[in-house]
Amino acid sequence: MPAAAKYFPNTQLRHHTIAAENDKKNVGRFTDNAASIFEAAESAMRAGHELSNMTIVIGREGSIRLIAESDWPLDTLQAHHGAQMVYRVRQQDETLRLEGRAGSRTCLFESEKLNGAARRLLAIHSHYQVIEEAPVQALLPAGSWQNLPGASD
Repeated sequence: MPAAAKYFPNTQLRHHTIAAENDKKNVGRFTDNAASIFEAAESAMRAGHELSNMTIVIGREGSIRLIAESDWPLDTLQAHHGAQMVYRVRQQDETLRLEGRAGSRTCLFESEKLNGAARRLLAIHSHYQVIEEAPVQALLPAGSWQNLPGASD
């Protein structure tokens, strides 16, 4: 048994626990940022704004850089800028899409424009009901059918 393990039996376990906690914080921050950016973009769409393709680069020290219309892959942008996290927001027709990257982690959020979703929801859930039934036969007093408009023998 190594001397460190004999005198400090929980050292290795503590190191893994701290690393796991830091990992969870980074994943949480990564996904929280993604959700916040996505909600802001969705809110802008809901207000009727057309979104430009935007890439958001977050540096290791917390700096934020916005790059419009970038076609660079996220991993390349991350390496080029030495960034901790990179997100790209795009609107294509009826779809809003956010891609994110932090190291080897990636995320993807996708949604539809509200008017497209609303059309489908209203088509599925009608607020009215069409009833097609066969005509109902009624018993009329003898000879009264002749008084009805359009009646004939």
